[in-house]
Amino acid sequence: MIEINNLVKNYGDKQAVCNISFNVNEGEIMGFLGPNGAGKSTTLNILTGYLSATNGTVKIDGFDIFDNPFEAKKRIGFLPELPPLYLDMTVKEYLSFVYELKRCKFPKAQHIKEICDVVKINDVFNRMIKNLSKGYRQRVGIAQALIGNPQVLVFDEPTIGLDPKQIIEIRNLIKMLGKEHTIILSTHILPEVQAICDRIVVINKGVIVANEKTEDLTLAVEGPRRIIAKIVGPENDVLKMLKTLQGVKFCEVIGKRDTDSISYMIESDENIDIRKLLFYALAKNSWALIGLEGMEMNLEDIFIKLVDKQNEKKKAASKITGKVVK
Repeated sequence: MIEINNLVKNYGDKQAVCNISFNVNEGEIMGFLGPNGAGKSTTLNILTGYLSATNGTVKIDGFDIFDNPFEAKKRIGFLPELPPLYLDMTVKEYLSFVYELKRCKFPKAQHIKEICDVVKINDVFNRMIKNLSKGYRQRVGIAQALIGNPQVLVFDEPTIGLDPKQIIEIRNLIKMLGKEHTIILSTHILPEVQAICDRIVVINKGVIVANEKTEDLTLAVEGPRRIIAKIVGPENDVLKMLKTLQGVKFCEVIGKRDTDSISYMIESDENIDIRKLLFYALAKNSWALIGLEGMEMNLEDIFIKLVDKQNEKKKAASKITGKVVK
């Protein structure tokens, strides 16, 4: 549905987007992550036709955003970080204005009512937008993106500034919309991406550093594995054995869980699975293993590792070329 190939955007001598490529499949919700200044907003503005590109192509449902902008933009609904609302209009007036602006062909009253039903803004339909809460304004922003029933929806920080209840409501709305639309979600709230998205693309300093299914993102990060083992046996002897077990990098007691067992946090060397060795070593000593729990990295840990890894690569490259990395 969305094809981005070799996209480059330069601002003078600064390269904001550096030859990136990725696709978003039909019906997929893709999370687009990156620190401030990573190139997220620049990429989204090019994708939606608000910015030109220095090089590369962007296609929406096969239509090039630069060569055939009208057909491409018809297929996109965009909610920028600051929703493009006219505060002195009522919700009804504003959605009617957007309907005309998009040259929508659906029956007007019915189409707008259906959208209001979906985003739950019927109760504020005749109110001035400037009198609405932040949460309702975001809903109106989503409503304008839905006019014309575009196949692709692009949301840039849709829950920023909302309270926890509003965040959950908008998050559920996006998940529901994902059943019938292809969605790109750009956000700083990492648990939000984990809860909503099928796939995650991470960008840093204009370069894609990861493009993985959400559940497979940990595979993009090499690092130690951690497990919590509940073991019945003499604490000092068990700890000594664990610290000398092949592949164990670090081990410590983290407390007693049951009356006769002790919990140990065990960290292995990179990409080493110690579970079989652990089982055999405990069996040899007749110590019972009554619980084993993996400690997977959360999305915040993964995000930081990916960004740090890419920064280290740039620094290493700068030593070779003699260029200063900013």
